[in-house]
Amino acid sequence: MQHDWLLNKASSLSSGFPEKMVLLDCETTGGNALRHRIIEIGAIIVDQGKIVDSWQSFCNPERHLPQNIQQLTGISPAMLKSAPTFSDIRHELLELFEGRIFVAHNARFDFSFLKNEFDREGIRFNLKPLCSVKFSRLLYPQFKRHGLTEIINRFKFEILKRHRALDDAQIIYDFFLESSRLFDRNEIAAVCDTILETPSMPPFLNAKEINKLPKKPGVYYFRNNVGDLLYVGKSVNIRNRVMSHFSQDYRNPKDLKISTQVRSVDFKKTPTDFGAQLLESEQIKALQPSLNRRLRRIRQLYRFSLGQNSEGYKVLNIESLNTNLENPGLGLFRSVNQAKSVLSKLADEHHLCHKLLGLDKTSSQGERKLCFQVQLKKCFGACGGAEPVYDYNSRLEAAVTKYKLKVWPWDSAILVKEQDPNDADSFAFHLLNNWQHIRKIEDEQELEESGYRAKKNNLPIGTTKKFESSSIDYPADLDTYYILIRFLLDSNKLGINNLRIFPLEPILEG
Repeated sequence: MQHDWLLNKASSLSSGFPEKMVLLDCETTGGNALRHRIIEIGAIIVDQGKIVDSWQSFCNPERHLPQNIQQLTGISPAMLKSAPTFSDIRHELLELFEGRIFVAHNARFDFSFLKNEFDREGIRFNLKPLCSVKFSRLLYPQFKRHGLTEIINRFKFEILKRHRALDDAQIIYDFFLESSRLFDRNEIAAVCDTILETPSMPPFLNAKEINKLPKKPGVYYFRNNVGDLLYVGKSVNIRNRVMSHFSQDYRNPKDLKISTQVRSVDFKKTPTDFGAQLLESEQIKALQPSLNRRLRRIRQLYRFSLGQNSEGYKVLNIESLNTNLENPGLGLFRSVNQAKSVLSKLADEHHLCHKLLGLDKTSSQGERKLCFQVQLKKCFGACGGAEPVYDYNSRLEAAVTKYKLKVWPWDSAILVKEQDPNDADSFAFHLLNNWQHIRKIEDEQELEESGYRAKKNNLPIGTTKKFESSSIDYPADLDTYYILIRFLLDSNKLGINNLRIFPLEPILEG
């Protein structure tokens, strides 16, 4: 399981989204699909998570354009006078939808207009849309409003022409992209499957087991007929995520096993996704469910060791964590294969040499012989001394910067409060220090028993103070480390999950 996507802005949509999508927006002469007409269509074409094309066209409605629509959209009758009619563009539109999932914000609106326009042309249009309003409601249940304007303000997206079709469609992509950074693929896939499909109930699971599940964040537990624990998972919407395991196509073999064995479902609610992720990680390690593999406790970790060859070129080696601890190293990985996979990705993205990275074992590093990647123009010849040492080393150092372990940015422990924004009675306090989740705290006495108290001059909530450190303590648990940096060092995560940070100071004896 790779974690580099957790630390950086996503460059493409999560694989939890459908592979091929059309993100579409329509501007119209009014709100009634039977009486009003489309005046503009904009579409973003997405393949494998990336934008591959865009399409935009005005559409002559062949009727009066109301003044309020002109003011809202900035579209004038003169702009539509020579535009094609819907009939002129219908075949081009159908080609856009071929083999793709149709996505729109408040999709019922756009779909109803398209369906009625196609009906007038004698064409049946009956796609099941993926509505990004429903997506927002399921993935961000803590918010009451999910309109495009609210999403733009919530994530501080930039838009040049609000209420113009292509610009609004681009916001849907930006929203999906930000969600790809904030949530894992399983969470996103669960939401998409819920919108697009109707899951089927497992044969031996009573419907009461589903009906009791809350649409709240937390952790859920699948058990078999004798009560043995099969699987532990987490979600921002427990009921939605549980049902996603029972999708009829069972793309994940694990879900098929769950469906045939599960007899009961239990759950524990948490105020936010933050508490759900911490609890899931701790429960999997403590309970060892038979069908969980991810998040299990790992006895051996690996990292990159940065060195230099005889000609001055920097090299990366993979080594176990308990060797050469004087060298701080880079990154933390669950296996040698995972570390190699990251190295290969870095080489491709930054034109690094496979030979100097130890990925090409056909010749020793001392031989001035070009690696095969040079022929593919993926290496600039550092392996044969053709690329200047400074140029190669600078590029390698820039490539691995994000793999440096994060220094704990507070001078002591902190207390994090998570609060359900829709339920004043749902909150929790977490005591954290040096990327470790020490315990949940119920009151001030427990905090003092743990050896800490609140600072009198607390730093502003959500801010951190930077401390330079010549040595970094490796985190006690890799999963907790990634969960904490994912939430605590991200202002969006702090705000969306309603987290407040209170720096603490140790209680000194005597």
